[in-house]
Amino acid sequence: MRSITLSAFLATTIMTVPAQAQVPEEVESCRLAGLVALKERSPAIKDLTFDIDGLAISKANTKVEDTPVKMVIMGDAYLQRENTDKPNRFVCLIGEKGKVLLTFFTEQ
Repeated sequence: MRSITLSAFLATTIMTVPAQAQVPEEVESCRLAGLVALKERSPAIKDLTFDIDGLAISKANTKVEDTPVKMVIMGDAYLQRENTDKPNRFVCLIGEKGKVLLTFFTEQ
């Protein structure tokens, strides 16, 4: 009888807890590669964060010339500088084996 009660409790708990979407590890790869590239151009940039809830993450099966593109990630990014934190749009292309091919940022 006790195992039935415990099973019922667990089933109810699992059903009522909202499932959290898994963020692919490629998102963190894009963030780190983007931060390195941005710091090379502007050392005043301290950190880079993505609006995780607003990301568009799309699997792809295409090429840029001969380079395979496996994922495209787009969304809002925030560049933390010493005094300002402006929203930017970004695009990140991921190739084979999760390699970051391109990060592109633009102010809105």
